Amino acid sequence: MRALVTGAAGFVGSHLVEALLAGGHSAIGLDDLSTGSAANLAAAPGCELVRGSVLDAELTDELVSEVDVVFHMAAAVGAFVIQSRTLTSLLTNVHGTENVLAAADRHGARVLLASTSEIYGKNDKVGLREDDDRVLGPPQRSRWSYSEAKALDESMVEAYVRERGLRAVIVRLFNTVGPRQTGRYGMVIPRFVGQALRGEPLTVFGSGQQIRCFCHVHDVVPALLRLVDEDAAQGLAVNLGSGQQVSIEDLARRVVDLTGSRSGTVRIPYAEAYGSGYEDMQRRVPDCTRARELVGFEPRRALDDIVRAVVDEQLRAAEREPAAP
Repeated sequence: MRALVTGAAGFVGSHLVEALLAGGHSAIGLDDLSTGSAANLAAAPGCELVRGSVLDAELTDELVSEVDVVFHMAAAVGAFVIQSRTLTSLLTNVHGTENVLAAADRHGARVLLASTSEIYGKNDKVGLREDDDRVLGPPQRSRWSYSEAKALDESMVEAYVRERGLRAVIVRLFNTVGPRQTGRYGMVIPRFVGQALRGEPLTVFGSGQQIRCFCHVHDVVPALLRLVDEDAAQGLAVNLGSGQQVSIEDLARRVVDLTGSRSGTVRIPYAEAYGSGYEDMQRRVPDCTRARELVGFEPRRALDDIVRAVVDEQLRAAEREPAAP
């Protein structure tokens, strides 16, 4: 296939580009480098990286016209980004997807939309299925604006599939983690690992009893490649994640143990970390039966494998940094 990957210089996007090239496909990357980095594509020299935004409708249309598949990974993500740049995030996530879908419809390209477990909001059911209800707080709390925007994205995909015959699938990612993910925008595992390696206290926001599940990017990316090409998946939303549950407090302890750090932990109230009005969900656990039935999805890497991969990458990055004079 000849693929366009939006957000190609980001964490998941760059791993996806590598997998495409390794599979003998060709790839064009589109990224404005606002949160991604061209360095993430150092191992993918065969990718043509175009610096630009999905908000540029003309550029997006031009690039989509050259491919037969679009992996729409570009989005404003991360709790810190959503909280501090809510309006920009909303516009990027809604109008960017609008441009991608319109171009794909015009040029007959397949689309995979990267959506999010944030869709489910505060629904804390163990084993969230794709047709479960969304439970959200009031729209005046920016915490939920990301979920609202991605829900609009999903609704646009569903309408294009039903009304226009677009071939598209929605993938809801549950805390995908691995090398190249930065903790700068609120992602908890790389943030904890960085703090532990520096000997700093690990900052646990809220009670620390929140339950999450983490999935290695190398388990997720192969499923993306299979889903975009699976006719039975067209028009569906599909969960991708792990069922291994861990509290954030226990995750912090595990990171300390696996790094051999002497760091302790410190709890920080949500209001101090994110500002007033922030809400969190207490549990987020996926049911990935649909993904397993469609493409045989089954995560192979456990949480300790994920943490070790992030530790190894951050240690290598520290070795490459020039010594202070």
